Amino acid sequence: MMISRFAALLLAGVSTPVFAQQATTALPDVDVNGAGASNPSQATQLVERAAIRARQANTSDTADLLTQVPSVSLNTGGGISSMLSVRGLSEQRLAITVDGHPVDSACPNDMNTPLSYTDPQTVDAIAVITGVSPVSMGGDSIGAVIAVTSQPPRFARAGKLLTTGEVSTYYRSNDGAAGVAASLTVSSASLSATYSGSFASAGRYSGGGNLGLVRSTEYRKTDHTLALAYQGNIGLIELKGGYHYAPYEGFPNQYMDMTSNKDWFINGHWHDELDWGTLDVKANYQAVDHEMNFLADKGGTASGGMPMNTKVRSAGYTLRLDLPVAKVHALHLGSDYHAQSLNDWWPPVAGSMMMGPNTYLNIADGRRDRLGWFAEVESRWAENFTTLAGARFDRVITNAGQAQPYGTGMMNMADAMAAMAYNAIPHRRADSNWSASVLATWTPVPGVAAELGYAHKVRSPNLYERYSWGRGTMSTSMIGWYGDGNGYVGNVDLRPERADTVSLAITASGGGKGGWFLKAAPYYTHVDDYIDARVLKAQTNMMGMPTGFNQLQFANVQAQFYGIDLSGAAPVWNGGRWGTTRVTASLAWLHGQNLTANTPLYHQMPLDTKLGLAHTLGGFEAGAEMEAVSAKIRVDPARKEPVTSAYALVNLRGAYNWKAYRLSLDVTNLLDKAYALPLGGMSLGDYKASGSTLLRPVPGRGRSINVGLSARF
Repeated sequence: MMISRFAALLLAGVSTPVFAQQATTALPDVDVNGAGASNPSQATQLVERAAIRARQANTSDTADLLTQVPSVSLNTGGGISSMLSVRGLSEQRLAITVDGHPVDSACPNDMNTPLSYTDPQTVDAIAVITGVSPVSMGGDSIGAVIAVTSQPPRFARAGKLLTTGEVSTYYRSNDGAAGVAASLTVSSASLSATYSGSFASAGRYSGGGNLGLVRSTEYRKTDHTLALAYQGNIGLIELKGGYHYAPYEGFPNQYMDMTSNKDWFINGHWHDELDWGTLDVKANYQAVDHEMNFLADKGGTASGGMPMNTKVRSAGYTLRLDLPVAKVHALHLGSDYHAQSLNDWWPPVAGSMMMGPNTYLNIADGRRDRLGWFAEVESRWAENFTTLAGARFDRVITNAGQAQPYGTGMMNMADAMAAMAYNAIPHRRADSNWSASVLATWTPVPGVAAELGYAHKVRSPNLYERYSWGRGTMSTSMIGWYGDGNGYVGNVDLRPERADTVSLAITASGGGKGGWFLKAAPYYTHVDDYIDARVLKAQTNMMGMPTGFNQLQFANVQAQFYGIDLSGAAPVWNGGRWGTTRVTASLAWLHGQNLTANTPLYHQMPLDTKLGLAHTLGGFEAGAEMEAVSAKIRVDPARKEPVTSAYALVNLRGAYNWKAYRLSLDVTNLLDKAYALPLGGMSLGDYKASGSTLLRPVPGRGRSINVGLSARF
């Protein structure tokens, strides 16, 4: 199956591969359930606009849309900032892009995740490669590739003027969430301008059953973007800028909340198909100003709280050339550069003996610069056999300035001593990272496809993993995106993670676009120098009493991940007076192990099965979904990870489409099941509000009735 122009732009940020005219590819595309293609892809699962529209009233978190993909799960964050986990590897290890550009996190708790700058109401499509991915799709990662795109530029026919757009809104009963989004495009045959904007707001949600209110789950944000495009003899040129502002967002499993997050960005893109090949160039700049403190349900800021500020500036480019070198071979060459500067400082609090008199410099003048090159060969050896093989080199240089504690008194002695030790050693580190991947796709008979892939991928530590130097209970508790309540200490001498992955995907399908398919995808990953954590000591409070949490330091270990994803779909009946009904199912099983300590790795999703039934009749849509998750009993003892019980959830959805209008009515967690999120961490908002007496895993959402309305023009 030939990769489409759209999927190529989505995944690689380039044109249709040079073999496209010869109907060859190593990366075919498909919708998430395999319903949109007669031969579902081995490598890529594409969540298209129709699937996003069907669920956008149920969530303001773009990451949540991907949980329909087998093996994709969420580590709990804020209401718009969940952290993706794919086949056991968390967000820090994934290659995530928005419109082909990487997005930096700017927070010691990873509160402003890459997908928090997107909105389900304005996203056009999301592509996921859960297995082995080509090296051309990015370096400095060892896990899945996730590419989010907004709507591509639209142009009018010659001599015409096109004006089109969409407005949408929603309401959710559980947390009172409400939002609105709008887009407007005005274009000629060569020029296009698109504005898109959205607003989302929610209060605290209620857990299922009798679990009650879950504190620190409120949020509010707004996004605005303007995209300009030109197409002509010099190809396609795009310029897009935007502004994101979140005045607050609660985090149920963190000690802190987000009290402001401002982001400005500008992206450029030039794409041209020439006689000798295809050229694609992207450039981007991003500025993030991030603030943390306590929202009202964690004590508010009347007494000054504990302000924590982060400033990040990043810029980079990607360059790719696609060159035909023979009838059955194509060469892909490219380079990418990403520069990040980060300052993380905590201002003193007036009148506080612990948080003053100085500004705490967590990371001063942090730098992380990466320059990479890659080369790939795409080959069509026979009508039913293709390969894609490539290698890349990334040079990653990190550095940071001197540390400074709040003070040097007895209450700050642990941090003062740690700062002296940290300032006495060199901070610059340079990593030379080699990666490679090989994918082979074989279609022995129509309707049967197999893909085998191997990859060696390398990721260097981020700035917080290397340069968070504090050793006090309070300062270390502010570091970490794990939601476990523990404190974390950086390690300047961390080595890059080196992962070797083997994945296989076998698909059988038939019946055309609305037919059936079955897919099995086993995988194995071994990681040398996986960045985990080792226990330094038990955390104590100001009175020297144990808090129940540990202080840990980032450390390299040996780790492995293996499992299998199963998925399938089939028509129950297809067409006629009764409409169309389709059943879907998936299963994801994962085993992650710290081989050095011989213990389970943290945040590994237990067995997760899903079953869905969808019916359409004219403009009417209806569906029912059930998800069953096994008990989580394999937990990380170093982090004191909680055991969670098994549960099953039932969701109902319905919609009616009339001309350009769509009205949806969904019920999530229909039975109001009480359950704890397996990857939710500890509910620290509730812990603080209870005076440190109620410590429980983060509860899942209770029943919610969700209404959505949209109109296109």
